[in-house]
Amino acid sequence: MGAELAGASAAAAQTLAPPKPAPVPIRFGQPEPADFEAKNFVADSTAPAVVLCDYGVSQFSSSAGKLTINTERTTRIKILKKAGYDYATVEVPLYHREEDAETLSNLRGFTYVRGADGKITKTKLESSAAFEEKRTNNLKVRKFTLPAVQEGAVIEYSYVVRSTFFDNYQDWTFQREIPTRWSEYRTSIPQVYHYKVLYQGYGALTVNEMNTGSVSLILTNRLSEGAGAGAGMEVGTTGLTMSTEQHRWVLQNAPAFREEPYSTTPNDYLPRITFELVGYQFPNEPYKDLTDSWAQKNKVLLANEFFGQALAECKFVRPLAQALVAQHPDPAARAAAVRELIMKNVKYDGTNRYHASGSLKKSYELHRGTAADVNLLLIAALREAGLAVVPVLLSTRRHGRVSQEYPLLEQFNYVVALVELPDQKELLLDATEPLLPAGVLPTHCLNKIGHTVPASGEGRWVSLVPAQRYTHYQEVTLALDAEGNLSGQVREEHSGYANLEAREKLQQLGEKKYVAELAATHMGWEIPSFTFNQQANVGQPLGLSYELRLPAASTGTATELYIKPLETFAEQRNPFQHELRTYPVDMGMMQQEVIRVTLKVPAGYTAELPKPAALLLPDGGGRYAYSASSPTPGTVVLMSRLTLDKPVYSAQEYHALREFYRQMLAKQAEALVIKKAG
Repeated sequence: MGAELAGASAAAAQTLAPPKPAPVPIRFGQPEPADFEAKNFVADSTAPAVVLCDYGVSQFSSSAGKLTINTERTTRIKILKKAGYDYATVEVPLYHREEDAETLSNLRGFTYVRGADGKITKTKLESSAAFEEKRTNNLKVRKFTLPAVQEGAVIEYSYVVRSTFFDNYQDWTFQREIPTRWSEYRTSIPQVYHYKVLYQGYGALTVNEMNTGSVSLILTNRLSEGAGAGAGMEVGTTGLTMSTEQHRWVLQNAPAFREEPYSTTPNDYLPRITFELVGYQFPNEPYKDLTDSWAQKNKVLLANEFFGQALAECKFVRPLAQALVAQHPDPAARAAAVRELIMKNVKYDGTNRYHASGSLKKSYELHRGTAADVNLLLIAALREAGLAVVPVLLSTRRHGRVSQEYPLLEQFNYVVALVELPDQKELLLDATEPLLPAGVLPTHCLNKIGHTVPASGEGRWVSLVPAQRYTHYQEVTLALDAEGNLSGQVREEHSGYANLEAREKLQQLGEKKYVAELAATHMGWEIPSFTFNQQANVGQPLGLSYELRLPAASTGTATELYIKPLETFAEQRNPFQHELRTYPVDMGMMQQEVIRVTLKVPAGYTAELPKPAALLLPDGGGRYAYSASSPTPGTVVLMSRLTLDKPVYSAQEYHALREFYRQMLAKQAEALVIKKAG
């Protein structure tokens, strides 16, 4: 059975390798002379360190008659700058559950420094430098720090992780936040185990080979469960020789991973290999199929004390929820009222889970809880209010993408409510963010898809792409005098997700600091007065009206004046700075930015109007329109409208999107030429 390869990149299709094994790319304790050369190791001269080689081998073996997976990893890193010292501290995750636990052994390490005389000294990693830290009930981290680190040093470490968790075969990530010259991972899997091998990446691997081999194991025999007295008793050992599938993956000269604007978590984009155990079959035994279904996963969830059972024990919310039925006969209005009820009584503590942290009644009484505590209470209250509602599992943007290929609960970390309304309409509800109206999910939830947990059956995938845009509107009325001074009024409206962003900032800073920060980001701005509108009503756009004064750069009357009113109010920097981007631009929602400027020119002056412009993104991705007109003598009206109609743009669309922004910003930066008549 062995392993099957699947992945996001067709360039990763495997090839059959010749039977001769490839040479090992690194020998521990034997640094290369070239590792100490003073030259830059990568084109990026700003890199604080570079991974010279990262090499791992995972294979099955037997120890004391017990089957284990042993993963040996050897890593060598060149420290280029003081900022790279952090890479001398290493963390190794070790999982445990019930009586089984992963262990770390054979830990070795050296720091190599070449002196002015060319002699290399090495400092050994002492065992006392390693310690263990508990992170969760099922995760410990072994940490160690290489000694005597300095600029120009080469650090090297090696260790072995032994695991009996065959459903948690060690994965491998080929790219880091520093450049990597060589990253290689080899696996040897007995064909009695059947894994789906998943490659995630937006580029081709340098090497992707597979061939066959064998492994000899000595395993303890046990009587099977249910065999009467002595079931599970050790009765001897058996030697087995098994055929194996051997894989070798290499990525060479990987640049430093660069986290860019409009992205989720780096784990969504880093090239890596992961494994999913789907079945196994030992000699003379039937095949054990471990593939699961959503129906089974949902059944397990509904029986869980921290999910389905927690929902069933929320009868205490019944009187409060049922009191809203008569007040709100319309189902959508009632759902919004129930949400308000929960938000007033339970505050989100910032922790994301899809299962309750404990008793939901206790969270209600303490008025504080995780995302699951808050939203499971919401689901229970909606049901008590007579509404049809199902939970929806999702993964937040920083938690990572969701695969629709396998029913894996581990990929989720959040739950929201899906209310089924009349006329086949649906309403997604979340009660963690009071600054949002009902039916609008928080920004961190906008991660494409979620999955329902119905009372029975498979459930279904639900789109999380919002109908609401990020919309910012500015209405600007300015007067220009003969000295070049500008003054007037500005009215802003923030709608959709711009409404949330502005309200969060206003809540954090307060009115005065909000406006002071707005003025500080624009050179020379003076804002003598301001007024906020609709602060108390999150269902309406947040408004801000303010008086603006912008003194001229120089004094005295001019025969020609040059002003850039659109540039003053528009985005001033292209968010897409780099020429290449290998992963998607994920904005989460569609966007719209509208600026209307009405300018009164001084008496005796005329304006030269810029040419209009219309830009289009391919495949209906968006558009930009610019126009300039003079509806009455002495008045100029400039209109700028940006519309982005996709929440996500692929890496292939990046160049067009970057150029689109470049041309738009150039147009917004064009100066109006105001000349004195005669």
